[in-house]
This record gives sequence, C-alpha cells and structure tokens, in this order.
Amino acid sequence: MFNKPKGYVTARRDELRPTVMDWFPEEWRDLLHPIGRLDIDTEGLLIITDDGKLDNRLMQPRHHIEKRYFFRALGKISDEDARRLESGIELYHSDHVACKAKYELEGYYKLRDVSEYIPQKHRSKWLKNPDGDVTAGYLTITEGKKHQVKLMIKSVGCRVFTLKRVRLGELWLDESLQPGEWREMTVDELRLLCGEDYPPKI
Repeated sequence: MFNKPKGYVTARRDELRPTVMDWFPEEWRDLLHPIGRLDIDTEGLLIITDDGKLDNRLMQPRHHIEKRYFFRALGKISDEDARRLESGIELYHSDHVACKAKYELEGYYKLRDVSEYIPQKHRSKWLKNPDGDVTAGYLTITEGKKHQVKLMIKSVGCRVFTLKRVRLGELWLDESLQPGEWREMTVDELRLLCGEDYPPKI
C-alpha cells in the first residue's frame, strides 16, 4: 500500500518525470508495478505489486470495483448537479456517458478558506476573487476512464484542484501513511480485494 504524492507519474520508469517507483529500492523496479494509474497531480491509495492476478481483479471493468475519491473543486456543485453526477453524466467534451456514481458533499467553502491547497500556478489569479466558491466532496466510481473524476466534475461546470483516492474496493488508505510512504499489506487487507480464499492454496 503506497500513499502516492503529487508530482509523480504512475509508471515504472519515465524519461522525463519522476515516477512512483522512485520511492522504492532500485532493485524492485523491474519486479513490481503499480496497479492502474493516478494522474501526476492526484494523490492517495495506490497498490504496488508483483501479482498479475490481483492487477486483473482490480482493473477489469466487469468486476465493478469501486474507487472513492476526495476532491476540492472551484465552483459550486448544486443538488441538481449532484443528481446528474449520480445518474450517469456525459463526460466533458466526450460522447462517453459515465456509469452511475455516488456523490457525497463534504462542504462548501470560499477560496480564502482553502488557499493552502490551491496549486501554485493558479494561486495569484484565483485569489484575486477570494470569495469564489469551492465545493469539497467525495465521488465514488466503478470505471477508470482517463481523468474521469476531473471530467465528470467539469461536466457540471466546476474545476478539480485537489484529488485524492481514499478507497479501492473495500480497502481504505491507511491515513497514518504520509505522502510517499508505503507498507506491506496484511492478509486481511488482501482478502478485502481478492476474497476470503486468499492466498490461494498451492
């Protein structure tokens, strides 16, 4: 279990940018791989493994594994917007209609209240309007389209600037792990992902 920090590519190696595997011993990089992808500016729960069956179990769409994300977005998501997100919304600038999702409002804020989370490149521009609306909440999806959460939120007129995966299936991110930290998963945690018959008998 790895708490991915922002600024790292979810890949074994990249010629131009640092990768999540930079946090692991060099000799592990050809043995282990990340399951799925989190965008370079997305943080949170990522599984690093050498188990191809686990990878298949979590990534195949037919398994409908839930992925829960915490987000902060510029703009205000209304009750009507929330219903659109939950019922299956067409992704921004796409003809793909997302599967039904679960939306949970955490709270409404003003930009001044969350200024520490605004990306540096937007800080001076956005804070010219410190009373601008911010929505914080959780979105749980079962798909894995590229930039899906960001595009779903953009489809209701808001812009994600914080995104963190907090749950995969029934497995929650260990919040004691700081960004960049990892630990071995327990058998019980693996059973949450693979079923009670894990590990398989040889």
